[in-house]
Amino acid sequence: MGNARNIAFWVVLFLLILALFNLFSGSGSTMQSRERTYSDFVAAVEGGQVSTVTLDGEQVRFTTSDGQSYVTIKPGDAEVTSMLIENNIPVRAEKQQQSGFQSFLITLLPFLLLIGVWVYFMNRMQGGGKGGAMGFGKSKAKMLTEKHGRVTFDDVAGIDEAKEELEEIVEFLRNPQKFSRLGGKIPKGALLVGPPGTGKTLLARAIAGEAGVPFFTISGSDFVEMFVGVGASRVRDMFEQAKKNAPCIVFIDEIDAVGRHRGAGYGGGNDEREQTLNQLLVEMDGFEANEGVIILAATNRKDVLDPALLRPGRFDRNVTVGNPDIKGREKILGVHARKTSLGPDVDMRIIARGTPGFSGADLANLVNEAALMAARVGRRFVTMEDFENAKDKVMMGAERRSMVLTADQKEKTAYHEAGHAVVGLKLPECDPVYKATIIPRGGALGMVVSLPEMDRLNWHKDECEQKLAMTMAGKAAEIIKYGEGHVSNGPAGDIQQASQLARAMVMRWGMSEKVGNIDYAEAHEGYSGNTTGFSVSAHTKELIEEEVREFIQMGYDRAFKILTDHHDEWERLAQGLLEYETLTGDEIKRVMGGEPPHSGEDEGDDTDQGSASVTAVPKAKPKKTPPEGGMEPEPSS
Repeated sequence: MGNARNIAFWVVLFLLILALFNLFSGSGSTMQSRERTYSDFVAAVEGGQVSTVTLDGEQVRFTTSDGQSYVTIKPGDAEVTSMLIENNIPVRAEKQQQSGFQSFLITLLPFLLLIGVWVYFMNRMQGGGKGGAMGFGKSKAKMLTEKHGRVTFDDVAGIDEAKEELEEIVEFLRNPQKFSRLGGKIPKGALLVGPPGTGKTLLARAIAGEAGVPFFTISGSDFVEMFVGVGASRVRDMFEQAKKNAPCIVFIDEIDAVGRHRGAGYGGGNDEREQTLNQLLVEMDGFEANEGVIILAATNRKDVLDPALLRPGRFDRNVTVGNPDIKGREKILGVHARKTSLGPDVDMRIIARGTPGFSGADLANLVNEAALMAARVGRRFVTMEDFENAKDKVMMGAERRSMVLTADQKEKTAYHEAGHAVVGLKLPECDPVYKATIIPRGGALGMVVSLPEMDRLNWHKDECEQKLAMTMAGKAAEIIKYGEGHVSNGPAGDIQQASQLARAMVMRWGMSEKVGNIDYAEAHEGYSGNTTGFSVSAHTKELIEEEVREFIQMGYDRAFKILTDHHDEWERLAQGLLEYETLTGDEIKRVMGGEPPHSGEDEGDDTDQGSASVTAVPKAKPKKTPPEGGMEPEPSS
């Protein structure tokens, strides 16, 4: 199609050039002759100064006795021929230069230009490339080759179960007899489901690199256009290409763009999206079998997909690609750090432990940020400090050391954050406090970071209650230190976090005996999307809010009592934060005990907190020390 379009373009261009050449070629001799008026021509004829005359339509070319050539235009009613014959001047008439074919081309020229402009703009509307103006229904699937950067299963880490499922498909393509002799059939499709950044597209590219078969990739949005029927035509064309190259793999990224549930208010039976989905369903498992064509698709919105698309025979396997655990994060960091020069103090296990909840894309970004920070200061390799600074920047934003704070603001922030840290250390079910800082980051003037011992998969009631106490400790600290009338808006973020946790305990997790084991989350007016079809009575709403208030008040009272009972430790930690600005690991415990933040014999030994040690220094020369990973910070604004 592309070659035919190019040939047509050059043919049209040649005809246009030919028409223009013929149009202006007749004027060549005219341009070589000088123009004279008709009166001068008549005077020269009557004076016997003209030797020869050539008539060419309205033009009269004549040569004088001295050999000069001139041209003039005769009037419509002039009898030039009679005058020349009477004066015995030789006359020669020439055939008109403009032929019938030339006239036809000149007449056709505007239409050719209009058609050319229309074809150009229609081609641009369709994005050029395949199909062009006359190929709306052509598939936009691209064949992935090794020149795009070959990816194999060695480049995929942290999602072992998902990789095993897909490795079996690759093995089936390589050695189908291994499975067919036992009656097994190759899966027709696999749906990759998981949050953004977990490696779904990377897995698909790894299959392409390992299988050694043609691999077509397309986005779900490439099917749907403004014209009804175009998407269905593209689906048919894509499967025709796939059948010609079978066995092969077709990867549809973000399939929810075209595979949404039918009849969900997207325009009725003639809607373009529904027609495209219907054609996709038929092609995947209809009367005609697509032997050797395996469909891979990726989405993070499985809940909106049509049930007919998810059944066996279309997508035989649903492969969940979740966020990696600590071992997976360590492997992923190792993969992304292959091309990075690492220092001897870098321990990927420590970094992995400090980044719970990070996806593969987050870890790749972390490694890149660490490399950029090391390059910014001129290091030859990336150190552990660079990784820690990168974690701080990714999770909490860059330090705002240029922010002007008064002594009163810094003091309130120090006591606020010291309250969080002391209560967190005194409650056994809270995550270990790893870091406390009063350096502004992002929208917070300070924060306390808790580092979990392992990835947290669930919450227990006593853990939630202690978490509420630690969250409300900032406001309790301000009230104890400055009184009810001088509490600031600093606890605003704490109150928001505590409210969300308490509502989840009451309305979703069944942790309130008065409310009971009923899920009120979707029906409650504070939650969007009431799809359950039931409403909540006014009495139940009041009961829910009373229980939420009770949980938060219990946490506040517990925090208030802990800070009152351990007032001296809290006071020492607040003063230590004012002096050092950032305290990490055992430094917090030593400052609370009245000791210096570090001692010579244990400097550099902070392994019990699962991190590289960071030694506190006076605030005149503060050390930038980031927290260990994706914990939940306690901000103070």
